[in-house]
Amino acid sequence: MAQEVERRDYLVPNKLDGGERTRARPVVVPRVDIYETQDNVVLLVDMPGVAPDGVDITLEKRTLAISGYATERPHQTYRQVYAEYGLGDYERVFTLSEDIDRDGIEASQKNGVLRLVLPKAAPAKARKIQLKMA
Repeated sequence: MAQEVERRDYLVPNKLDGGERTRARPVVVPRVDIYETQDNVVLLVDMPGVAPDGVDITLEKRTLAISGYATERPHQTYRQVYAEYGLGDYERVFTLSEDIDRDGIEASQKNGVLRLVLPKAAPAKARKIQLKMA
């Protein structure tokens, strides 16, 4: 069960997540844990079976889209008798708030977990605006 300690709207799951699609293979909405530090928002995305070259992360305006494809790995020395994840596409879409520095996003992957670090934008500073005489 997902727990929310204190809700911050840095990321909003897109309503298109898990929407109806017509494909030959299944589409999985990966589980995501979101953590907040003083300077960053960190996403941990479960994508077992997805190789680093099979991950696609795109950012268009405020929409962050994460996708990947789990490929079958042939087993030479044993026979698989049970699996809780299978082949298929992973897709997850978030809408970023203005509080995220979109130019500083970093991603890495280890042991089937994609890690995205989204730096928080510096707060806007107040400034005086000079009046121009017409």
